[in-house]
Amino acid sequence: MHYKTLLLSALTFLTAAAVPLAQAQGRPIHLIVPYAAGGPIDITARALAERVRDTLGPVIIDNRPGAGGNIGAGAIAKAAPDGLTIGIAATATHAVNPWLYAKLPYNAATDFAPITQMVRVPNVLVMNAQTAQRLKINQLSDLIAYAKANPAKLNYGSGGNGSAGHLAGEMFKKEAGIFAVHIPYNGGSPAQLALLSGQVDFNFDNLATAAPNIRSGKLKAIAVTTLTRAGALPDTPPMADTLKGFAIDTWWGLVAPAATPKDVLTRLNQAFVAALNAPETKSRFATLLAEPVPSTPEEFGAFMQSERSKYEGLVKASGARVD
Repeated sequence: MHYKTLLLSALTFLTAAAVPLAQAQGRPIHLIVPYAAGGPIDITARALAERVRDTLGPVIIDNRPGAGGNIGAGAIAKAAPDGLTIGIAATATHAVNPWLYAKLPYNAATDFAPITQMVRVPNVLVMNAQTAQRLKINQLSDLIAYAKANPAKLNYGSGGNGSAGHLAGEMFKKEAGIFAVHIPYNGGSPAQLALLSGQVDFNFDNLATAAPNIRSGKLKAIAVTTLTRAGALPDTPPMADTLKGFAIDTWWGLVAPAATPKDVLTRLNQAFVAALNAPETKSRFATLLAEPVPSTPEEFGAFMQSERSKYEGLVKASGARVD
């Protein structure tokens, strides 16, 4: 009898594990994306949602843009911790905004349970190709040497105060011991147009955004901001070759509300990691110049904590603040 009971329990567990999570609960999973439809984060979320359908059941994308991602992140934090509402954690929502905004509808450190990191997208230091040629700047050491020899003559643009490009610029100035005037624009596109027209000397841009103009020869890629070379720009060295330890990437991953049971998190992690490791996923993400970086929940949690610590100093040093 005891043997039969154990066998029945084991069969029940295996059957439950084989049933998609959404089907077992009788409802689909909602994946909250704190940004508008059509961008890289939204596209990658939809690609993964399609790949986990067989293991988790239907996954519905729920776009909640606004307030720099804070509206969507707040919705994730306040959702029922049953595994049926998960969402995207990004550089902005979980590393920058806690220090940039005076008030947030969530606590980035305590209101979320990590599932897995999804992707990493390199940023790249770019110059107007004609400006780089005129100033005889071919590599990062040339730019640093020029800045030191010509104090306050360089400027750089970004998508706004507290943006990724702004903070990367401040980190560069600090690590290189140089000065350059920051010129904030109302978004990444105006900042790139200013660089292309020669209004600013350099920018830190998302590689996916900058790549077409790098390929056309309008922009010169000086260095990527990842610790190692980026597959999409194999001939461009990392800034860390010159400035040891320099790393400031764009990333995003999956989180659930903080009280989500561990067994549910494990099941979500296994499904999404398998999807991230699929060759089809890697090929699709490559078109966005995004590198899949699947991880354990513990690894992703530790990574987000380290990113918050890094950006705390950068945001405070930049003086950027949103009340």
